[in-house]
Amino acid sequence: MSITICTGKLHCVKVTAARLDYEGSITIDPLLMEAAGIVPFQLLNINSMANAVHWETYAIPGERGQGEICLNGCPARLFQPGDKVIILSLEQMTRQEAVGVEQKVVYVDENNKQTKIEVKKF
Repeated sequence: MSITICTGKLHCVKVTAARLDYEGSITIDPLLMEAAGIVPFQLLNINSMANAVHWETYAIPGERGQGEICLNGCPARLFQPGDKVIILSLEQMTRQEAVGVEQKVVYVDENNKQTKIEVKKF
């Protein structure tokens, strides 16, 4: 049996764009993806600090080093440029595998540049 574990978190990143006319997903700067352990097409939870909206979508890499966080498709109606969001990356594993998991929490500045990574192990 598997359980879902939060293995990475981009804490309070700023939405830089919202494109309604895109087929869906969230575009993220690859530097941020790597820091949080997010891989392309991984399922993510996106949570708005502005209005408590929760959205689930998959990651696609944007342009490296630009700090891009762009909600594509339907969530463009719910998240706007300038909104702060928390992005959670999830993985499924057995309870035995979960015992040794280390969660990476990535903190950023006002331009979505990484300032700190905390590694949490419980």
